[in-house]
Amino acid sequence: MAKVKLNEHFTFKKLLKISLGPILMMVCISIYSVVDGLFVSNFCEPEAFTGLNLIFPAVFIVGGLGLMFGTGGSALIGKLLGENKKEEAGKVLTNVCIAAFIIGVTISTIAGIFIEPIARLLASTSQDSNEKMIEYAVAYGRILMFAQPIYMLQAMFQSFLMVNEKPMKSFIFTVAAGVTNVVLDALFIGVFKWGIYGAVSATITGMLVGGVGSLIYFILSKDNLFNFAKFKPDFRTILKVITNGSSEFISNVSGSIVAIIFNLQLLKYFGNVGVSSYGVIQYVGFIFLAVFIGYGTGIAPAVSYHFGAGNKDELKNILKKSLIIISVFSVSMFLLGGALATPSALIFSAGQEEMITLTKLAMSIFAISFLFSGLCILISCYFTALNNGLISAIVSFCRCLIFQVAFVFVIPLVLGEYGIFWSIVFAEFLALILAVILLIKFRKKYGY
Repeated sequence: MAKVKLNEHFTFKKLLKISLGPILMMVCISIYSVVDGLFVSNFCEPEAFTGLNLIFPAVFIVGGLGLMFGTGGSALIGKLLGENKKEEAGKVLTNVCIAAFIIGVTISTIAGIFIEPIARLLASTSQDSNEKMIEYAVAYGRILMFAQPIYMLQAMFQSFLMVNEKPMKSFIFTVAAGVTNVVLDALFIGVFKWGIYGAVSATITGMLVGGVGSLIYFILSKDNLFNFAKFKPDFRTILKVITNGSSEFISNVSGSIVAIIFNLQLLKYFGNVGVSSYGVIQYVGFIFLAVFIGYGTGIAPAVSYHFGAGNKDELKNILKKSLIIISVFSVSMFLLGGALATPSALIFSAGQEEMITLTKLAMSIFAISFLFSGLCILISCYFTALNNGLISAIVSFCRCLIFQVAFVFVIPLVLGEYGIFWSIVFAEFLALILAVILLIKFRKKYGY
């Protein structure tokens, strides 16, 4: 299969080809993120599954730093490659990796130390929370929190390999990490009966395969478009990268904050079964949204390259075709999400009838949001690729935090307790309207 070059004219086929690896990669990441929950829900006590879902959003906030440095750094590197500045691209790579390591280790260490009070705070609103649930949350969260720098490494080099015109290599490392996690989950939880410790051990081992493996490959590769350069601190570059990738970080942080708020509201209205049901919805949502995110990150290097080269016609071409592709994906996800409501409930419920009923209803409602979220994610990724991190961040911040937080408190007052799930639909719809307005507003500036 011939490799698609960043400087090419992109047809529908080439856009799908360049994004296939990232899409599959993001889907695999989502699947092996779900695997822990699948094995824990079926082989451990119900409190273990609830504890995992309670603490995971807090852990994911730190992991989002890797996506921020990866997407922000690759956008700047792609622009520099379009300007034929390969040496400068190498300097960006070096600065990004060192900055990410220092920041990641510092934040994950502090968060890991304070994971118990965080877990107790998150569980404090539930009338049926118990010490066992909190113990599971702390055990899983603390170990995984300390390992987040490894996940950050994996997230960064997924993006760096893509802008290096090696998206399938990124996919291979992701699949290897996912397979490792699945196999070890089955072994550690299903066979050795290590419970929550088996789940977190399998996850970290998978991260090592994906993160350290991709780093070693990049260093040893002989045909890179850019390489590590001698380190010379460049704080302006680091700030630019953080700004570029801020929308992705905000999206992750906001999503985690919203998940925490949702869990608190669900504990209030439905108790622990509400948290477990929402966990199932998140797992399915991770996989579906991964397709949108994978496509957006997959085409981003091409957008950044042509932006740096000043090819406005190609920027317009990529955007037009991408809007069509994502629209088709969105309708497909909506239909598939509704069809998977019952199977998803049965897989994770371990026979709990109350959880099955709530999950089926909630998933049917949540599927409607896929009609709007895909286009919103695409527009946000497009602005990141144009090195306009501010606009991308505004879209992500409103979509993932402001609108969802507002609606999760307001809609249940109007529609009743099940309005919690409708709040996601309203938030995605309003965010799409905002994203389209901004896309139109900046049309002349970028020439798309």
